[in-house]
Amino acid sequence: YFPTFDGEVRRAAGDEVRNFLNHVRKEDRPILDLLDSDYTFVDGHLAKFYGIPGVPPGRAVKKVELKPEYHRGGLLGMSAVLAMTSHTFRTSPTQRGKYVLEVIFGDPPPPPPANAGQLKEDDPKKKKKAPLTFREQLAQHATQAGCSGCHNKIDPLGFALDNYNAVGLWREGTKDAPLEVTGTLPGGVKVNGAAELKKVILSRKDEFVRTMAAKVLEYALGRELDGQDECTVNEVVAAMQKDGYKFSTLVQETVKSVPFRQRRASP
Repeated sequence: YFPTFDGEVRRAAGDEVRNFLNHVRKEDRPILDLLDSDYTFVDGHLAKFYGIPGVPPGRAVKKVELKPEYHRGGLLGMSAVLAMTSHTFRTSPTQRGKYVLEVIFGDPPPPPPANAGQLKEDDPKKKKKAPLTFREQLAQHATQAGCSGCHNKIDPLGFALDNYNAVGLWREGTKDAPLEVTGTLPGGVKVNGAAELKKVILSRKDEFVRTMAAKVLEYALGRELDGQDECTVNEVVAAMQKDGYKFSTLVQETVKSVPFRQRRASP
C-alpha cells in the first residue's frame, strides 16, 4: 500500500529509534526528549522519506536538527512508532490513542468487551450514497453499548496524530478528503493536531516520568510491581525532578533503591 516504505526505509526507521535512545543514554539527556526534541537520527533513505535535506545518500547515520516544517521530534514523530500503531492499509486512531495512554501516561484502557466486534468499513462500490468517512464510521462503532466510554478516551488522542499516514509520512488532506485532527480529551482539553497534543503531553510530563520510572524499576527487579513499590517510584521521580529528568538519575536512583539492593525473603 505504501511503496516508498521499502525495506531500506523500514530498517532505517527502526534504527532511528535505537540511535535516539542510545543518544539519550550516552549523552545523559533528559528523558523528556522522548516526548519532544529538536533533533533525530536518520540515514539517506529515511531523510529522503521524511523530506529532510542535507543528508548524503546511503546508510551513514547523521544527527540532524529538526525544523517545525519537518513535523518530527520525539517518539510520536517517528515512522517506526507511527507504523507500529497502524493497520496495514490505514491509520488506527484507536491503536495510536492506546499507545499514548499506555506508554506515555501509564494509564492503559481496559480490554474491549467480548461483543465489541470489528469495525466494518464502507465499500463505496456497493452503496449509492456517499460513503462515511473513517472518523464517522468509528464514531458510529463507538456508540455501541460498552464501547463509547473507552473510545471517547482513546480516539481523540489518536485522531490528533492523523496528519501522519499509516507509515508516518506527513499529509495535509485534500478538499475532497479533508483530515479532521481535532478532538476533546478527557477533562475537556481540546487539541488540534500533533503539535497541540505534544503540548498537552508536556504539560503532564510527570505522568510520563512516573510511567518510565515504574517500567525501569520493573525491568530491573525482574517482576511486576506491587503497592509496596509505590514509595520507590515516588523517590525516583522526585530525584529526577530535582536533576532535570536526566537519564543517569533514573538509573542511579533505581539501583540505589531498597527493592533493587535487597532481595525479598521467601515466604
